Amino acid sequence: MHSCDVVIAGGGIVGLSLALALRHARPGALTIRLVEAPERAQDDRAFAISHASKTLFESIGVWDAIAPDAEPIRDMVITDSRLADPVRPSLLTFDGDVAAGEPFAFMVPERVILDALRKALAHTDIDVLEGHVTRLKVGPSFTEASLSNGHNCRAALVVACDGKRSRLRDQAGIGWFSWPYHQSGITATLGIERDHDGRAEEHFLPPGPFALLPLTRRRFAMVWTEATERADKMVKLDPLSALDEIEKRMGYRYGTVTLLSPLSAYPLAFGLARRFGADRLVLVGDAAHLIHPIAGQGLNLGLGDVSALVTAVMDHAALGLDIGSPLVIDAYDRARRTDSVAMAGTTDILNRLFSNDVLPVRLLRDFGLGLVNRMPSLKQRLIDHAAGVSRR
Repeated sequence: MHSCDVVIAGGGIVGLSLALALRHARPGALTIRLVEAPERAQDDRAFAISHASKTLFESIGVWDAIAPDAEPIRDMVITDSRLADPVRPSLLTFDGDVAAGEPFAFMVPERVILDALRKALAHTDIDVLEGHVTRLKVGPSFTEASLSNGHNCRAALVVACDGKRSRLRDQAGIGWFSWPYHQSGITATLGIERDHDGRAEEHFLPPGPFALLPLTRRRFAMVWTEATERADKMVKLDPLSALDEIEKRMGYRYGTVTLLSPLSAYPLAFGLARRFGADRLVLVGDAAHLIHPIAGQGLNLGLGDVSALVTAVMDHAALGLDIGSPLVIDAYDRARRTDSVAMAGTTDILNRLFSNDVLPVRLLRDFGLGLVNRMPSLKQRLIDHAAGVSRR
């Protein structure tokens, strides 16, 4: 039986970040144990890291290790067209920084973030146990977590970072409000001949958005949304046929395009927990909310959970109070529910609005995009919100 203050179930980017954030917030104040499954094979996914998430990574001492592979997003272009349209006019453009010389977001490969977090974790006193949390037994002043490796952990607070199919969320009886999009996100890394200059592109096509997100060394991270049945066929194409389909969607402005990784696809769905905590348990990241990647905000939403939970826990720990009390759970739930519901609802509406070819809807949405493009103050507010620096 291990005893500690906090057990974190899940060792992805969000779980690792939380462990380090708790340790850096008040060194030595809490004993922390991280329970993670054996390391999975990493694909070539990349994430948009907002200004607020970058600030979190700086505070836990990992941004310097990430920075060499972080590509600033200098501007973004949005189009709305059919695949066969000869011209794709830019309906909406975003550029500008949240502060002088500070881009609103960076693109970073997943493996780079995970490597930096794991190296930082190795230099702390945080215990890492391999396995899964299989069962929770809640007591009056602690929770006993049973692990798949035969160990038990007794803690004041358990944090579920175990993903969209969270075992702990189900065990706690927390409802999960969800539906499938019948779409899949096809991802790959592309090499290009001409420089992208830090420009991100999102082309709204009838099946779903096709996004090109800039990476270092003349590369793009591609996120191509297709109907699931068609996506399953696309990932089985040979490299030349796959490149032909990709270039039809991205255009021919970047010279020779090379496929630097195989195509992979993952199903897209909406998910939102009916509450973000239960007795001595809180949900963080995909265990609490699952959103469409149309705005690139999924990971940033999870890292926002980390910041809010660290604040709630440390406010109570500093006063010597119980960090697993209902006061902590409720404070965290209040801090994150509004943002999570708003972001989940916004991405769901955007996907439904743009993933179709209904003429009246196309005319309405294109008019709306053009209107926003003529309103600099509104565009700046949207940039600030995406960067995580807006209070509204």
